Amino acid sequence: MEQHTDTILMIRPASFKMNEQTAVNNYFQKEIKDILPEALNRKAQLEFDSFVEKLETVGVNVIIVEDTIEPETPDAIFPNNWISFHQNGDIAVYPMFAENRRLERREDILETIENRGYQINNVVDYTSAEGEAVFLEGTGSVVLDRVNRKAYCAISPRADEELFIEFCEDFEFTPVIFVANQTVENTREAIYHTNVMMCIADQFAVICLDTIDDKKEKKNVVSHLKGDGKEIIKITEQQMHHFTGNMLQVKGKDNVAYLVMSEAAHQSLTNEQIKVIEKYNKIISSDLTIIETCGGGSARCMMAEVFLPKKSVN
Repeated sequence: MEQHTDTILMIRPASFKMNEQTAVNNYFQKEIKDILPEALNRKAQLEFDSFVEKLETVGVNVIIVEDTIEPETPDAIFPNNWISFHQNGDIAVYPMFAENRRLERREDILETIENRGYQINNVVDYTSAEGEAVFLEGTGSVVLDRVNRKAYCAISPRADEELFIEFCEDFEFTPVIFVANQTVENTREAIYHTNVMMCIADQFAVICLDTIDDKKEKKNVVSHLKGDGKEIIKITEQQMHHFTGNMLQVKGKDNVAYLVMSEAAHQSLTNEQIKVIEKYNKIISSDLTIIETCGGGSARCMMAEVFLPKKSVN
């Protein structure tokens, strides 16, 4: 069992823009009014291409799928919310809060993965929960410690507690449940996705503990992380707003580990935090300003990790 993989799925945007359906509870999103839609999508594509190039340069295997113009899916660039891939050959397909995000789920993407030599044994489909307005948005809502078989989830309108527990039972993870809030116009509001406030790597965790207002819940999260030998790198709520929690550890050539983040996240880290991270792995950062501003998601959201086994060659 490994915490990080050398293969990720990424979706190149075709109609990227601010999604009004997700903005109702994603407080990271902001509209850019002085750029025409075509130009905005082009800028997002340039950020995407530059990001992919940086990953491929260090030996990360990036499976790129082009988004389609029709149907219009402004958030297709964030595939980790609708699908996750697991080492036993199972995949999970998740229920999405925004109706237009449900259109991102594409059978042909699974075929692309299989055509690259990966084996899909079983599809666990949770999407029927949408009919009851129950949601769990993949590894946006759920941050996995794959080695220690723990799943961390900040309950929110996009992360239902009962469905999360069901996922944990199906995939054999121990659930670690809490509520994470951010201050929005002097009010504490639920953070839409767990992966903007925490990242779990093989030997450390980056987390904004200030968002967990309940002391018992905070203590429980810390206890799990420390108990599993993780060095805790605390970030502030202000740093979190620069997507400093939205990072992912990946593997490049020669099994070298990298922590991937946006340029904004990298710049918001203190020298001390960088020193701790670089004890364990190198940092890769890329400018994702347009994607972060309009999409309200960052580097980690753009990468769906592929942990599937390779097909046996007879």
